[in-house]
Amino acid sequence: MSTLDAVPATYSFPASFDHERLSEEFVDYLIALRRHLHRNPEIGFEEYATSRLVRAHLESHGLQVSGPHAKTGLYVDIDGEHSGPHIGFRCDLDALQLQDAKHVAYASRNTGVAHACGHDVHTAVGIGVALNLFQLRHRLRGRVRILFQPNEEGNPSGSIPMIEAGVCEPLEALYCVHVDPTLDVGQFGIPEGQVTASSDRLRVEVTAPSTGHSARPHNVKDTVWIATQLLNQYYQFIGRVTDPRNPAVFTVCVLEAGLAHNVIPAKVSFEGTLRSLNDNDRVFLVSYMQRAADNFTQLHGVKIELINRGGLPAVVNDPKLCQIVRTCVHHLFGKDASLDICVPSMGAEDFANYLLHVPGMLIRVGTRGSTATGYPLHDALFDVDERALSHSVRLMTRVLMYHTESAFSKKTEQASTEDV
Repeated sequence: MSTLDAVPATYSFPASFDHERLSEEFVDYLIALRRHLHRNPEIGFEEYATSRLVRAHLESHGLQVSGPHAKTGLYVDIDGEHSGPHIGFRCDLDALQLQDAKHVAYASRNTGVAHACGHDVHTAVGIGVALNLFQLRHRLRGRVRILFQPNEEGNPSGSIPMIEAGVCEPLEALYCVHVDPTLDVGQFGIPEGQVTASSDRLRVEVTAPSTGHSARPHNVKDTVWIATQLLNQYYQFIGRVTDPRNPAVFTVCVLEAGLAHNVIPAKVSFEGTLRSLNDNDRVFLVSYMQRAADNFTQLHGVKIELINRGGLPAVVNDPKLCQIVRTCVHHLFGKDASLDICVPSMGAEDFANYLLHVPGMLIRVGTRGSTATGYPLHDALFDVDERALSHSVRLMTRVLMYHTESAFSKKTEQASTEDV
């Protein structure tokens, strides 16, 4: 096992350090944390070992950790020695239910669970930023809260119980990062305005009075045929009943039917997500799907239920926070490192729930350095160029410091103007 595969119990900061140029030892520490998390992934609301690791590494440096919240969630406040705003940085803890297919020393040890969306990176970055800011508290203005949230991938979202626990009530702004394998390592995507689509998790259940023989489908209600006809209608109406200039997509990822090759099942169900970039289309499409299900019920004489298991609004970045991030990227990495992203992703992020309460900004962090680190999110071979860890810690430390300093400067300038 290499030294980067063993998680150090703690990291000792030197008497003086440059938070914008992390030491090799601190970078190795971040990589070791990430690899440990990658080897030991946990699904949503079951991130107990992950939560304990976060707490241990923060408390070993004297930080006071609050939690658990929402079963496994935590947060830590770094209080500056000067007055200023209260802002936050949110990280997520959970992994995905899929089998890691990589052949690396830090591949997942947990069968059927893998960090294929980069939340191991986000967690390690959150620890790194918290430790960095704690060392800089003599310069920090106000308070920075680092959130470690469970179950970003799941439904219901882990952001909801975290919000209900009051974690964002004192915050004036909230940031988060997300790894992006479509961007080269060292690049940062800055989407102004809408970042993601909304998402609704929908399940359809088609139920008949009884099963039937496959040789005589005309004597029973052929639930498989009825369900697939309805599914096909759902796939076809987007862009016909909505403006085709407004992107939307419905994708089924779960199909459940019978157990025998010659028995027509009494129940067939399918489940997927409806995603839209337009709020009016989102409401209309769910309503249209319900009407289509009702029509099929009357036409075929079966029971059809459309179950909306909840969803997420779109992530919309605050333009002022985008400018803060852009300024910090240019300062640390040069102007070529920032990329304006003009086309929203059709993916979804439960960071959107926080933005119903506080202005926020989602930053895309480039993680592609080779073919091995270019696989898409949620791919069984997904991996990152680990240089993204230090880049992210440097950037977010700078962003959070700069935000508090610029907010203080604006208040001072405003006070001076009022005095005159």
